[in-house]
Amino acid sequence: MSLSETPDRLEPMILTDISPEITETVAELAALTAVLGKALHPHTARELTAIVRIMNCYYSNLIEGHHTRPREIERALNGEMDADPRKRDLQIEAVAHIEVQELLDKEIEGDATQPDPASTGFIRFLHESFYWRLPEEMRLIKGRDREFLMEPGVFRTAPEHDVEVGRHVPPSSDRVEAFMARFSEVYAAGPLGSPTRQMLAVPAAHHRLAYIHPFADGNGRVARLMTHAMILKAGFGAHGLWAISRGLARGLSDKGEYKAMLALADAPRQGDRDGRGNLSLKALNAFTLWFLKVCLDQVTYMSGLFDLRTLADRLTQMVHIDPYMKPEAAALLRAALHRGEFPRGEARAITGLAERTARDVLSMLVQRGLLGSENPKGPVSLRFPTRTHEVLFPRLFVDVEALNQD
Repeated sequence: MSLSETPDRLEPMILTDISPEITETVAELAALTAVLGKALHPHTARELTAIVRIMNCYYSNLIEGHHTRPREIERALNGEMDADPRKRDLQIEAVAHIEVQELLDKEIEGDATQPDPASTGFIRFLHESFYWRLPEEMRLIKGRDREFLMEPGVFRTAPEHDVEVGRHVPPSSDRVEAFMARFSEVYAAGPLGSPTRQMLAVPAAHHRLAYIHPFADGNGRVARLMTHAMILKAGFGAHGLWAISRGLARGLSDKGEYKAMLALADAPRQGDRDGRGNLSLKALNAFTLWFLKVCLDQVTYMSGLFDLRTLADRLTQMVHIDPYMKPEAAALLRAALHRGEFPRGEARAITGLAERTARDVLSMLVQRGLLGSENPKGPVSLRFPTRTHEVLFPRLFVDVEALNQD
C-alpha cells in the first residue's frame, strides 16, 4: 500500500519544537480569553453569545459561498422563512448551524463527561446533527457523473464519494476510517495534556481534518464546528463570546488567506531540513502561527466590543440618534447592562421621570425589542436585535460586497 493511503501521510501531526512567537501568541490568547466577558452579567453574556452564534454562522456561510444576511438569519430563528426557495434553503442551513453550535456552547466547555471534540464519534455527531436538520433535497449530491443522497454522520465509503479539493486529492473512501482513527488518537484532549497543549494542537487538527475530507460534503463546516468545540474544551472559548469563522473569512489582511494557508499546509516535505514526515513541517508551523494570530485578532476585537464601558456608551449613542426615544431610555438600558436585569417597577427611580412617563419609556424599549423578559410582568434584561448591530457592534457583520473590498 502506498504512503498516500496510510495514516502516515498526515505526519507531522503535532508540532514538537514550538517557536517563541507561537508560545507568546498562545500565552496572550490565554490571558485575553480568561478575562473576556468576566464583567458581564450572565443574562447579558447569554444574549451576546447568541449574537456570536449568528456571527459565526454568517461567516461560515460566506466561506462556503452562501450569503445569508443577519436579519434573514434572525427571522429564520423566529420561524419566518423567505418565500424565495433559494433564500429559504440558506435560512434552513443557518438555523441548523446555530442550533448545533448552541449545543456545543452549552455542553462542551469544562465538562469532562462530554465526548472529546476530536473523537470520530463526535465528528460524526456534528455532521449528523447538522444534516439531519436539512430536508432530503438539500442532502442530494450532484456532479457531472454522479448523484447520491448523503447520509448524515457517515464517512465516505464508496468510490463515488471520492473527490478532489482544488489540487488536493484526499485519501480514498475505503481508507477514511483508518485516517480518522489516527486523527482521533493524536488530537484527543486527554493525550495532549494541558490546556495550552490542547490549544496548540487546534490549528493542526483543523487542517488535518480538512485534509482527510472524511465526508462527501460539509467538511469545512464540520471542521469549523469541531474547532470551536476544541477551543471550548481547552478552556480558551470565553463561554462562547468569540468564535473563529469571522477571522477565517476575513484573514489578518486579506480574505483569501484562509484558503491559501490551508493549501500551504497541504505542501509535501521540502528536503531534509523540513521535518521527517510526509507533509511540510515548516508549512504546519506557518499555518499554526497564522491560525493562532487569527484567534488572537478575534478575541481582541470581541474584548473591545463587549467591554462594559464602551458598550454602555454605544447604548447611549443608539438612544440619542433615535428621534422617537427619550434620552432617559439610555439610563434603563445601562441599568440592564450593569445589573443584568431590573424589576419593571424601578423604571421611575432609574430614569427620574414621572411614573407614567417612565412606564411609557420602558414600554417603548420592550416594544422595540431592546428589553425583554420571561413573562409580561417579570424583570427586564437587554436584548440585541440585528437592526441595532450597526451601532452597538460596528463591523461585527461585514457585508459580502464590503468583505470583497477589504
